[in-house]
Amino acid sequence: MSSTAGRRSYGVKGAPYAFLVPAAILFALFFALPIGYAVWLSFRKVHVSGLGLGAGARSEVWAGLENYRDALTDNEFYDGALRVLGYGCIVVPVMLGLALLFALMLDSERVRLAPFTRLAIFLPYAIPGVVAALLWGFLYLPDVSPFYYVLDRLHLPQPNLLDGGPLYLALSNIAVWGGTGFNMIVIYTSLRAIPAEVYEAAKLDGASPLQTALKIKIPMVAPSLVLTFFFSIIATLQVFNEPTTLKPLTNSVNTTWSPLMKVYVDAFAKGDIYSAAAEATLIALATLMLSFGFLRAANRRNRQEAAG
Repeated sequence: MSSTAGRRSYGVKGAPYAFLVPAAILFALFFALPIGYAVWLSFRKVHVSGLGLGAGARSEVWAGLENYRDALTDNEFYDGALRVLGYGCIVVPVMLGLALLFALMLDSERVRLAPFTRLAIFLPYAIPGVVAALLWGFLYLPDVSPFYYVLDRLHLPQPNLLDGGPLYLALSNIAVWGGTGFNMIVIYTSLRAIPAEVYEAAKLDGASPLQTALKIKIPMVAPSLVLTFFFSIIATLQVFNEPTTLKPLTNSVNTTWSPLMKVYVDAFAKGDIYSAAAEATLIALATLMLSFGFLRAANRRNRQEAAG
């Protein structure tokens, strides 16, 4: 009797692990193994013996850190990283600021048609990134854009948003338009989880809606802000769809505008998968370091506030 109960207890305890097995297998096959293979390739290179014309003249050999050294000293890779840094300095604060503002407005008691407004703000996130980039790309073209038609009729200046400095604003606008809704939903969900008693106590203390938002709502949704900032950093460092889609529409976007585009060119246009693997690994490490550093700083600040 006791052995039967023991087997039943073991079966119940092992059930969660059994449910995790399919997900673990898929994770290993389609995530862990490709990452491990990419890291392995980053330490390899092709050695050409002789004139490289005969069969077997090309062989794969160990390269050590040579690919990483070449990537770190590559001006195209470095320039792409600087461009993404400038792009992120625009996208992240604007997108999260708008997401927080919309979430606070929707959480207000005076707002009307809140479900429709939430859906309208979130809807751009449901549009694929390539489609959104194409949509905005044609809106930026003077020949087909209704905005330029209106500006022409009003005899106002018609800036070229796909050239030079305005290009950063054009690309940032696509990312902000598509990502604000998702971040807004995350922050809004956190706002709805705040107990109603907190707001009632603030009203009894005579706090205005603005004071309630600044001193109660925003501090209490700080974990959600950290989470959305974390996601935004990852998305910014991996920007690829927007500049790649806009490239045929302007000469200001080259094939290596972002580091991830440089990886794509090296891997598929030049056929150098070893250098591409090293560059992709560097992008992943940079993402990990920035994300970990930000999370550690946020946790340290939270501990200091709790101790104070």
